[in-house]
Amino acid sequence: MSDRSTYIANSRSAVASMRELFDETPLQRNDHLSAMYDADVWLKREDLTSVRSYKIRGATNAMRRALERDPVQKMFVCASAGNHAQGVAFACRQLNVRGVIFMPVTTPQQKINKTKIFGGSQIEVVLTGDYFDDTLAAAQSYCIDHKGHFLSPFDDPDVIEGQSTVGIEILDQMGEMPDLIILPVGGGGLSSGVTSVLGTERLLCVEPVGAASLTAALANGAEVTLEKVDNFVDGAAVARMGANTFELLKHLNPDQVRTVQEDRICSTLIEMLNVEGVVLEPAGALAIDVLKDIQDEIKGKTVVCVTSGGNFDFERLPDVKERAQRFLGLKKYFLLRLPQRPGALKDFLSMLGPDDDIARFEYLKKSARNFGTVLIGIETTDALNFDRLIVDLEGAGFKMQDITNDATIAEFVI
Repeated sequence: MSDRSTYIANSRSAVASMRELFDETPLQRNDHLSAMYDADVWLKREDLTSVRSYKIRGATNAMRRALERDPVQKMFVCASAGNHAQGVAFACRQLNVRGVIFMPVTTPQQKINKTKIFGGSQIEVVLTGDYFDDTLAAAQSYCIDHKGHFLSPFDDPDVIEGQSTVGIEILDQMGEMPDLIILPVGGGGLSSGVTSVLGTERLLCVEPVGAASLTAALANGAEVTLEKVDNFVDGAAVARMGANTFELLKHLNPDQVRTVQEDRICSTLIEMLNVEGVVLEPAGALAIDVLKDIQDEIKGKTVVCVTSGGNFDFERLPDVKERAQRFLGLKKYFLLRLPQRPGALKDFLSMLGPDDDIARFEYLKKSARNFGTVLIGIETTDALNFDRLIVDLEGAGFKMQDITNDATIAEFVI
């Protein structure tokens, strides 16, 4: 039997076992995206699993395989602050095994509570470490000391096999292979799993610009550790591709891996929430966001986007909206040099258009200066409004410095 045939057979076996614990996720045609891109766009809704992410698949499959090999194995250990923790917790409760889940002490209480709800009395949550590396080290040490089975979030053959079931379900639900399947990439568990059963020919992988570990690995010919990672897309913010996952992904052509900007992902999150009522986490929106870059390539084609997760903390919504507006050019921050004379502020305000709104204003008047500095944030409904405003201000002698995209200044004042 060929490797592909073996992978498919094992994946179908995994699918059958999963049906005893949870239903398949729906494959839904999205009319809004189909009309926007003149294509037949479908969403594989992994955000609608019991734990709102595909991680439930890898966790349950890895536990099942471990118990097949060692029926007396009764304790599983993982380190996670997000979807993997919840998937492991769910699996522990369903399979009636004990789990110890290590989470950083900085983990939001909402995520801790959800993990405890999914696991019930079958799990123990241990909060340790300010940073994930410290949490991971503690979990692995505990696992060795207590002879537990460590569950990797992605770099494990059994986890990869579990994630491969997404591909099997897509194939069965569509009845044929679509023209393109778009997959988000973090550590590579989902993408390598789907690749193992469907091959690479019609796949496109997407990762955030600030955590492009697969792009780096393909360029290097082997896994590399990124020097810096942007953690905004937390479900895909992985500094190093897994060895097992890269073995299955190394045959991808570089043009089959795309990167997308974190701020643009925010605009996609807002769009899907406002237009479709679909709640996605940043990693869950990757496969949809990249459609903006490939719209000419997919016209008239059938495309499946895997929405990998929907565990969005709504406390992040103001930040997501802020980043989306800045990306779309609808919100900007300026340092305004304002003359210290009566009526100067009134003159400035009179130049704002009917759709321009002041979102932030901080002014420090210094008596020994002829000019004061104002930090001002302005929202508008059309990015072109800023072009008009800047021309009018400069014509009136006002000096403005746009600091919206100045990372150094923005980090401290925005």
